[in-house]
Amino acid sequence: MSDFREPAAPATVMLVRMHTDFDRCVRAVRSKDARFDGWFFTAVLTTRIYCRPSCPVVPPKVENMTFYPSAAAAQQAGFRACKRCRPDASPGSPEWNERADLVARAMRLIGDGVVDREGVPGLAARLGYSTRQIERQLLAELGAGPQALARSQRAQTGRLLIETTELPMGDVAFAAGFSSIRTFNETVREVFALSPSELRARAARGRQPAPPGVLALRLPYRAPLCPDNLFGHLAATAVPGVEEWRDGAYRRTLRLPYGHGTVELRPRPGHIGCRLALTDQRDLTGAISRCRRLLDLDADPEAVDDLLRADERLAPLVDKAPGRRVPRTVDADEFAVRAVLGQQVSTAAARTLAARLVTAHGEPVEDPAGGLTRLFPSAEALAALDPAALAMPAGRRATVVAMIDALASGELALGVGSDWPAARAFLDATPGIGPWTTEIVAMRALGDPDAFVPTDLGVRRAAVELGLPATPAALTRHAAAWRPWRAYAVQYLWSADDHAINHLPAG
Repeated sequence: MSDFREPAAPATVMLVRMHTDFDRCVRAVRSKDARFDGWFFTAVLTTRIYCRPSCPVVPPKVENMTFYPSAAAAQQAGFRACKRCRPDASPGSPEWNERADLVARAMRLIGDGVVDREGVPGLAARLGYSTRQIERQLLAELGAGPQALARSQRAQTGRLLIETTELPMGDVAFAAGFSSIRTFNETVREVFALSPSELRARAARGRQPAPPGVLALRLPYRAPLCPDNLFGHLAATAVPGVEEWRDGAYRRTLRLPYGHGTVELRPRPGHIGCRLALTDQRDLTGAISRCRRLLDLDADPEAVDDLLRADERLAPLVDKAPGRRVPRTVDADEFAVRAVLGQQVSTAAARTLAARLVTAHGEPVEDPAGGLTRLFPSAEALAALDPAALAMPAGRRATVVAMIDALASGELALGVGSDWPAARAFLDATPGIGPWTTEIVAMRALGDPDAFVPTDLGVRRAAVELGLPATPAALTRHAAAWRPWRAYAVQYLWSADDHAINHLPAG
């Protein structure tokens, strides 16, 4: 780490737009501070190249620097990606997972491939705004509209397919979302200053071949990252057939817009190893976005930890294992159903209930590499079931059915572009769903970094052990100082207990 210790600002401050603070950006570039990768991009006026702040080359002269809030804005201004630091592959801005406003919702949807599948009108329809309003707000904050942002993402997806597969270039072009091979070739040359064939030749040197049909990728993140609770939680709550821990990796099935797939995620020094097997390569962008979201890889751990360790009672937990992430989900509807199934029962009982649903109603998948057998049933499939088939107490069955019906009808939206306050209000008003379930869904399905569960038994037990207020009301008042990162504080509080969710499984 460099001597530059100015922490990245939380999302509430970043509304000022960091790329406009020239002096601060220069300091980050001169110190090669990787914490700012993805927050902004440095463009060099003399070379017409743009870089991430941590680029290993000698920083340019100050008078030759200019800064952009997104790779798409730099590309649109005529700059090409640096071949050394690969700024197009830097971690995403933490803002899009921390904020709930229109721009953040739009960015999450673009990251999930909505513009490629449905166009800008589809994006606008999902957000409930006109295309003109979406264009204006994205241009004002990011310097690029939805088409330019999606084009930049297509270029990165194309690069991944070029470098990690042996697919013919025509198949790569259409899988990445390009409308023609000509557009694909022009975009790749413009963004990377290399042809698709030159990119593949460069990547082939020293590359370990992946099994046929498998895409082997590296998912970057901002250090530090504590894998213990992240993978421990996913493994401890894994639903047999849908998820498993095998040979040091978390594996699961994925329901995707064009088909389905399986993914293997393995903690490595400096990155997460990712192996994807997809039935349709057009799902690559969305699959990567969901995996990054699952592991909270676009978080800004230094900003989170700096704020939380200011509380002298939390500080020892933060210092013991910094960089804890919030384990989220690849499928918000699935998680919501599982959360209701798990109300007031043990982790093992919740897994059993979910496994019964999967065995009876999940769609079969093939997994030659392991024990993944089914997709978790969609809300639409579950809505068609006879409620009597759900073997559970009548009260919880009614709550599960209400949740399923709301998800299947679209009355409750929990996806990446959802309205967080509206989703919370719906959950709060649903009979049988209490504050704990609402907050857990907000934390892991919606991705709210400030979700808080003061009634959780593990949180209350840790509070007593640390000398924090013991009652939910008093603890909530004390936790106001932890905002907007209370969901991360929960991860540290849970770490005080010797539970399976806090440990990487053996094997």
